[in-house]
Amino acid sequence: MKIKETLQLGQTEFPMRGNLPTREVEWQKEWAEKDLYAQRQKLNEGKPSFVLHDGPPYANGNIHLGHALNKISKDIIVRSKSMSGFRSPFVPGWDTHGLPIEQALTKKGIKRKEMLQADYLSLCEEYAMEQVNTQREDFKRLGISADWENPYITLQKEYVAEQIRLFGKMAENGYLYKGQKPVYWSPSSESSLAEAEIEYQDVKSASIFVAFNVKDGKGLLDNDTAFVIWTTTPWTLPANLGISVNADYIYNVIEADERKFVIAKELLNSVAEQIGWEDVKVLSEIKGADMELMTAQHPFYDRESLVMVGEHVTLEAGTGLVHTAPGHGDDDYQVGKKYNLDILSPVDGRGCYTDEAPGFEGIFYDKANPMVTELLEEKGALLKLEFFTHSYPHDWRTKKPVIYRATPQWFASIDKFRDNILEEVKKVDWVIPWGETRLYNMVRDRGDWVISRQRAWGVPLPIFYAENEEPILTSETVEHVAQIFAEEGINAWYNRDVKDLLPVGFTHPGSPNGTFTKETDIMDVWFDSGSSHQAVLQQREDLTFPADLVLEGSDQYRGWFNSSITTSVAINGVAPYKQVLSQGFIMDQKGRKQSKSLGNTIEPNKVTKQMGADIIRLWVASVDAESDVKVDMDNLNQVSEMYRKIRNTMRFLMANSSDFDPKTMAVAYNDLRSVDKYLMVKLNDLIKTVREAGYDKYSFPTVYKAIVNFCTNDLSAFYLDFAKDVVYIEAEDNYERRCMQTVFYETLVVMTKLMTPILVHTSEEIWSHLKEEEEYVQLAEMPVAQTYPNQETLTSEWASFMDLRDNVLKALEEARNEKLIGKSFEAKITLFPSEPTAALITALNANLAQLLIVSEVVVADNTATAPANAMSFDGVSILVEKAEGEVCKRCRAVKVEVGTIENLPTLCERCADIVKENYPEAAAEGFED
Repeated sequence: MKIKETLQLGQTEFPMRGNLPTREVEWQKEWAEKDLYAQRQKLNEGKPSFVLHDGPPYANGNIHLGHALNKISKDIIVRSKSMSGFRSPFVPGWDTHGLPIEQALTKKGIKRKEMLQADYLSLCEEYAMEQVNTQREDFKRLGISADWENPYITLQKEYVAEQIRLFGKMAENGYLYKGQKPVYWSPSSESSLAEAEIEYQDVKSASIFVAFNVKDGKGLLDNDTAFVIWTTTPWTLPANLGISVNADYIYNVIEADERKFVIAKELLNSVAEQIGWEDVKVLSEIKGADMELMTAQHPFYDRESLVMVGEHVTLEAGTGLVHTAPGHGDDDYQVGKKYNLDILSPVDGRGCYTDEAPGFEGIFYDKANPMVTELLEEKGALLKLEFFTHSYPHDWRTKKPVIYRATPQWFASIDKFRDNILEEVKKVDWVIPWGETRLYNMVRDRGDWVISRQRAWGVPLPIFYAENEEPILTSETVEHVAQIFAEEGINAWYNRDVKDLLPVGFTHPGSPNGTFTKETDIMDVWFDSGSSHQAVLQQREDLTFPADLVLEGSDQYRGWFNSSITTSVAINGVAPYKQVLSQGFIMDQKGRKQSKSLGNTIEPNKVTKQMGADIIRLWVASVDAESDVKVDMDNLNQVSEMYRKIRNTMRFLMANSSDFDPKTMAVAYNDLRSVDKYLMVKLNDLIKTVREAGYDKYSFPTVYKAIVNFCTNDLSAFYLDFAKDVVYIEAEDNYERRCMQTVFYETLVVMTKLMTPILVHTSEEIWSHLKEEEEYVQLAEMPVAQTYPNQETLTSEWASFMDLRDNVLKALEEARNEKLIGKSFEAKITLFPSEPTAALITALNANLAQLLIVSEVVVADNTATAPANAMSFDGVSILVEKAEGEVCKRCRAVKVEVGTIENLPTLCERCADIVKENYPEAAAEGFED
């Protein structure tokens, strides 16, 4: 017999390498066949509900790392809730209407304007569903547990029908109206945009000062005087109908360059410097209020510009006199409406001038900027032209600049229920406190919501028009359309005749001939997704309203968070969610947002093929996603290393408890050794931290750090380090070995459950090697923290021991540096303790040599004096010497008796006793070389 055969070297079939890219796919197939999602829901029937409502990602292309961060975060929460006593169904969703899908078809050569509308929409739906299926498979590959066969999709007939009903209820409540006012308009999309669809980019623009000659100064200003305005949008001057001043400001009438001008007194010096006037003479002063209803001559058209007073005029920049084009700005519109000006907007949907702008017909607005300035110079009205770079609104889809343009649109009147929304914002639990301030301010400051769009692929506005052009939007007509859409989908709007879309026998006083037309605009896509509380939460029996939690990227404060609470308060009077958690964007290491155009993206599909989904899932748990997250492949490689550390720790526990039956061999807590109890208490602390500070508060980094620290510090660096001297060396059924195996197995079960929401694939692999009742750990419950007797005292004692141990390790390291010893087993340690340390050692009643992994520990009497070569620490002095004797070939300790035991000369006394009792043949005959 060989010595190795007397050791209890652990064995396990759990592989060191996970081979996740291959194995995960196999497990996922098995879980799908067994329908673990449905099994989990069945187990949780009757439990309190926790519903995380999925904000719908846009169905366009494979998922990116931002999608992975979002969906995995949701999965971690739902899984942890499902294992913690909650019924937590998860219905995934997709947003499927809008411009990107139209653009994708255009790139494929589809020409919308050359097709029947219904045929075009069918192509859009087909393409959208292809994208949904692609993304669904991507998400499933990440191990996301959800009702994948029954998602909600904004193009679904039943969804659209509820959206139409929501629209009708808002109309019934008096919140919808049609008006012509300036809105964000995207010439590149040929459609209006909501504020949520705007992003800002730096552009170079013209900055001009323009003179408007006084036409009627009401006896206070001479006709040889000119009002000076400043603008950065020369192209809007053909739409100028007025000049706005502030009633409370004082304005100077000055003389410069042999001309007379009117400029706000406080801005005179800065304007003079910018224009380059060297000799400026102040002739008189006039109050803004006194200039009201004066007129000026338009600089190049034969019409007047009215002087008006407006609170929007400030002294922050410009001249204190504001060029006013009511068709191209909200402030301009409001003041123009007050003074009954026309809402002139001489630009069409493509951004080209109409015949209402003589001399510029058919010209794209941006190309007209130099033409306007040249005309102004020709007329002697241009005082200064320069260029500057500033932030300017762009279409977030096409990335092209947008303009303000007055067009007939349908609006939701936010003013009518703004206070209600703000009150509901306050009632929501904001996991990140600044989220409340952000959404509150957005709602407080937002204008009316333009909800109509001039595109094709979307939900039609269920509005009809009588012969006298009066809009028809009644509960009867809306419900009729909703029922048709529920059966046939939105194509019915284009396939059916108008009369077929109206209730049978419908009449209206505005249509004496019984003729009606239908609206051609569609709804804003934010209205689509913002209807999900009605179309999903309130329609599905397994869900609840309001949702317990929503979790999306921080851009959704202006998007889905905003549109959802707006529509919900409008018809339900309450917010559609109880809690809101937001996440930052995925950035590269240079702080740039990851995008395909920059070539700095990390594709989840590539990572899963290379490393496995569990690496991405562990990365998600490791990062603080409350703000933007920087990531590159180095970060993922580091996480992969930590994964290996966790995996190998679990493998060691499995290997060394493979001969352990928890039902028959477990040692009761009260019968464990002190050090084993200490580890059970530490494991108990891990449960508390992971559940209460981690999962319950959605703090995944807390979970990650707690598990990593437990593996690294409590297990690998301490308990498992000295455990080899017990689980390998002692006899199979030895008490101390069974104590440690009890802790090992309990640690395996607890950690596997705690890790399941994050490392779901690896946890199931581990679970398959354990001896538990549940077939899958996903169907198990989270461990519950215990209260052990005297655990505070125990924790305090072992914390003090760990301080002593740290000092011993320092002393051993010093001895190693001095070449006194090599491995720690070569050392003999003498401790010279203070009274408290001596009392601690007595209280622990532990095998110090084993715990410190040295061959001998001597505790000197507290009256003994430490020699000069001992290292002194607070509470103890430590002398390290080379242990006397030879190395035991079985336990590797250095003992004086090695070489003296008959038949077993290579063993120490402890190992010899174990061999004699358990391997009598070897004890009698000795070991083979």
